[in-house]
Amino acid sequence: MKYYDYSGVIHFHSAFSFDGYVGLDKIIDAAAKNGIDFLMLTDHDHLQARDEGWEGWNGKVLLIVGEEIAPRFNHYLAFNINKPIKSPEDGQDMQPQKYIDAVNSSGGFGFISHPDHEGTKTFHVKHYPWKDWSVDGYTGISIWDFMTDWQSRLKGYLPSLLSFFFPAFFLRGPRRITLARWDALNQTKKIVGIGELDNHGSIVKIGAIKIAALPFSRAFKFVHTHVCTEEPLSGDHQKDIPLLFDALRHGRCYAAMEYFQPSRGFSFFIAANNAEYSMGDSLVLKDRARMSIALPESALVRIIRNGAIFAEETSKDIILSIRESGVYRVEAYLKRYGKYRPWIFSNPIFVKQ
Repeated sequence: MKYYDYSGVIHFHSAFSFDGYVGLDKIIDAAAKNGIDFLMLTDHDHLQARDEGWEGWNGKVLLIVGEEIAPRFNHYLAFNINKPIKSPEDGQDMQPQKYIDAVNSSGGFGFISHPDHEGTKTFHVKHYPWKDWSVDGYTGISIWDFMTDWQSRLKGYLPSLLSFFFPAFFLRGPRRITLARWDALNQTKKIVGIGELDNHGSIVKIGAIKIAALPFSRAFKFVHTHVCTEEPLSGDHQKDIPLLFDALRHGRCYAAMEYFQPSRGFSFFIAANNAEYSMGDSLVLKDRARMSIALPESALVRIIRNGAIFAEETSKDIILSIRESGVYRVEAYLKRYGKYRPWIFSNPIFVKQ
């Protein structure tokens, strides 16, 4: 089956947020210059951008308005909701199951945000992890948060200065603890994995000089979420937003770091039972099946089955036979400047017997 691959950015903040600094016109312009197809805005505690008419196609960029529900811990990205769900004004935690249920009751869906965020002591950035894993009803989790990854490298002034100028060279990819939890969750139910950016366009003051720590023109070069739809986007946002949402909720998507090499052209299929199955799909294995992986450039590819390495190969195109049930996903690492850099992390295909 042919899919249409669209590159987007999930989770960022505009000037509509109390901690955002950049207007949506400048953000959308930066997205267009970086070849981004869609943006999923998540300002805190409101949907003002939608109320003011920003949701929809803005030139070649489709803007979707969601919300970040953000008490002290347990941040949640909510989409397809009609009205905002407020965080407590004192910043204390609400019970996350309550706002997950509220999002679902309104016909929406959501993702656990930056689940293993640690902050950075060097620059007094607080930690904002997800703490309550007893919850249910969420669509997925962030497996790769740019800010979690980047801020974890800020452990001294010289490394911090270098990572400020060259962020891509300091990124290590999704945290192993996050991937291990995601793999474990997928053993019992489908949990969609996304990439997120969490950029605010923050202003840093150095003496009398103010500079943008990560302007969107730079930030948009890093972690994207690609969504693969069954039909092409039409230019009508009332049709295109549900189309993207359906593919995203199904798990037909992957996270990728775009700085060194765009990832569009990646595909991951399993052929079995006279049909092809893609990310997010489930199949019953009656006999052997054939796994096919294609990349736009040769890379170190790891096929993960049930949380462990099933196969590893350096190639652009990989075909493998599989005879066992399991939850299969793909990781790809691109070699640049003498090191393998994190590149692509797919959602799984669920093989049952």
